[in-house]
Amino acid sequence: MHESNAVGEALRLGGWVMYPLSALAVIALAIMIERALVLLRYASVPRSVRASDDFSGLPQAHVYRRITTTLHETAHQPQWWAEAQIEAVAAQIDRELKRGLWVLETIVTAAPLLGLLGTIVGMMHSFQLIGGNGLVNPTGVTGGVAQALIATAVGLVIALAALFAFNYLARHTDNLIDELESFCNHRLNVERLDRERKANPV
Repeated sequence: MHESNAVGEALRLGGWVMYPLSALAVIALAIMIERALVLLRYASVPRSVRASDDFSGLPQAHVYRRITTTLHETAHQPQWWAEAQIEAVAAQIDRELKRGLWVLETIVTAAPLLGLLGTIVGMMHSFQLIGGNGLVNPTGVTGGVAQALIATAVGLVIALAALFAFNYLARHTDNLIDELESFCNHRLNVERLDRERKANPV
């Protein structure tokens, strides 16, 4: 109960800029959770499946299932055609896995700027309370400074959380694409070797 009162007091002191900052925080959290679930469900491979190299039991939308399906469909096609199809599927997977990350990247920049705007508004409010003959309302001045500090702190916290999440998700996606590329190259090389052995039997 005390924590909820503290949060409410912080929102009140922070002023109107806390509302867009709260919206950015909710959006960032939603994207983090959604992207993490997508990677967990459609990009992670259990050790047993990776060891057996059989991806048929994975969901149809899983990235390795989609790649292996494309490999099977293009098994009897020319090598250049198979490579083009696999590259197209890999590019589509890359776009799907990175969907929404641009929003996180935008929040990394927007949240501190909104916090800075709250700082400016709070300081302007404080200076307005200082009259020509000196300090008129000390409580109001300190309240304006508190508004400035709270808005800045919240903006920085949101930006830091979004930055760490963006870097982790982007790096994880890039590593996955690299793994898929290595996997496809290995499969294509094995297939090319089999074709050469069939064409030139010893």
